[in-house]
Amino acid sequence: MAIWQKPISLELLATVNEKTAAARLGIEFTEIGDDFLRGRVPVDERTVQPFGLLHGGVSVALAETLGSSGAYYSSPEGHGAVGLDINANHLRSARSGWVTGTARPVHRGRTVQVWQIDLVNEAGDLTCVSRLTMSMLLPRGEPHARARL
Repeated sequence: MAIWQKPISLELLATVNEKTAAARLGIEFTEIGDDFLRGRVPVDERTVQPFGLLHGGVSVALAETLGSSGAYYSSPEGHGAVGLDINANHLRSARSGWVTGTARPVHRGRTVQVWQIDLVNEAGDLTCVSRLTMSMLLPRGEPHARARL
């Protein structure tokens, strides 16, 4: 059964990410599954560090883009989501092509969600594993509601 509680599509994700950091980095959403989001980032002049490797911060940007989108669209209408914490373990470098991330929820609670995001290179080798903790913003008037952005 699908986890999505708000309307979601690849076209919608592309539209809401126009003119954002994700768009500037070339991040693209590529697949929506019942319980995951997948996207990719190019390894090019926008995303590499001075030694020609994918910048670790770009890996984290891809992970946070996928995980935070997953948290938002899997929450009820009226709810928001903001990042609390993200960590990343960089396991292998990427010098060219695309790095693809897959975000899946570990925990989807009422006030906190945790997402696991695995990044792989074009050969399917794991390049980075990331864990993202999201604070869920409840609509005003609900118990423990937080201020809206």
